[in-house]
Amino acid sequence: MNINFMNKRKPAMVLSALLMIAAVGSLITNGLNLGIDFTGGYLIEVGYQKDANIEEIRDALNAADFSDALVQNFGSSKDIIVRIAPRADINKATISDNILEVLKTTSEQEVNMRRVEFVGPQIGDELRDDGGIALLVALGGILIYISIRFQLKSAIGAILALVHDVIITVGIFSILQLEFDLTVLASILAVIGYSLNDTVVVLDRIRETFRSVRKTSPEDILNISINQTLARTLVTSLTTLLVLASLFFFGGEIIHGFATALIIGVIVGTYSSIYIASSALMVMHINKQDFLVVAKEELVDDAP
Repeated sequence: MNINFMNKRKPAMVLSALLMIAAVGSLITNGLNLGIDFTGGYLIEVGYQKDANIEEIRDALNAADFSDALVQNFGSSKDIIVRIAPRADINKATISDNILEVLKTTSEQEVNMRRVEFVGPQIGDELRDDGGIALLVALGGILIYISIRFQLKSAIGAILALVHDVIITVGIFSILQLEFDLTVLASILAVIGYSLNDTVVVLDRIRETFRSVRKTSPEDILNISINQTLARTLVTSLTTLLVLASLFFFGGEIIHGFATALIIGVIVGTYSSIYIASSALMVMHINKQDFLVVAKEELVDDAP
């Protein structure tokens, strides 16, 4: 392939800037639709004698003014978990009884209460803070690794690509008001790992091409490197997306958010490996000297 990617880098950077502005704007104005892992709330587990009809249960809870309830299978098709965010109009002492009465109307089966838990908002705040720290530590470790493995300009390009991927992925969750819970946070960390892997492959090829190709402009070298890794990048992304699509459509409600975040992250991560990291190198005026290995001078013993 001989696609001139760098010729389109300015429109690509404008598109990325617009997406990031929209994402940050939504995060500031709308925020995230945090799940009870972060906000606190009620977790109620019940068991049925036979398979539970999730759709009927959701419809019944909606009719009973529990439209914010999240219903999921837990362990088997006979066990379900109902998650409800804290509300001022809910009586903590009778919440489990109210839910149980609603569930009994959806089936003639015997419904057994297994457990009722309350996740306090303080725990939710701790999870949110710890998750944010995990993201920052991951980015910091990546910056150090890329700086040692390649050089500082490459590290900056890689970090910009990762920040780009995280902001856009989280921003889409904010724009669409999709629920953001611990599984989604875990998928964001997975997106960082996936995007970094793609970016490192491209950066490694760029470094080797700079060392081996002479009398060629940096723009041409970047195009050569991206084209040489393009087939590998597309095959990896497409096969990953096939697996994620299966999880999205057939994996059930419990991992729906996880699969959604990864699908967004893989698409954005593939794009950023080609355009963001490489375009950042162009902006920083990358050149052959940045990748040359400095030979160490050998000490010569002049003693007779």
